[in-house]
Amino acid sequence: MKKIAKGFPLSVCSASLLVFAVFLLLPGSASAQIQDVQIIEITAKKYEYSPSPIHVKSGTKVQLKITASDHDHGFKIAAVPDGALTNGAAGLVFTSPQDCWQLKKGETTTIEFLAQASGTYTFRCCHTCGVGHRGMKSQIVVD
Repeated sequence: MKKIAKGFPLSVCSASLLVFAVFLLLPGSASAQIQDVQIIEITAKKYEYSPSPIHVKSGTKVQLKITASDHDHGFKIAAVPDGALTNGAAGLVFTSPQDCWQLKKGETTTIEFLAQASGTYTFRCCHTCGVGHRGMKSQIVVD
């Protein structure tokens, strides 16, 4: 009886570690979700976004990290692809949707979304930034 009792804690510990390891490998686990995020760094400056255009794959979770380098700018994008009905199904699903994200000079703003439908999504500056403001735009292309 003493031999079984001595091996019991070791068996429970080994089984627990095995269950934990299997959990980490499951597709829906937190570890797997973190690895699937595509982080894209963007610079906003008179009167452009760089890089431009931006390509992502359908089904990807995306984090845009946008920094305004010269003065305040904005970021506005529709959740439906260019040319689609505005009341259609969202192709970009934002974690915190806004009409216009404010991009403060020298600060990085993070915008998160799931790119779930292929298409081209044009974004533009929504904070009047000078003479070339109307031409300050770029695109996210979901393949």
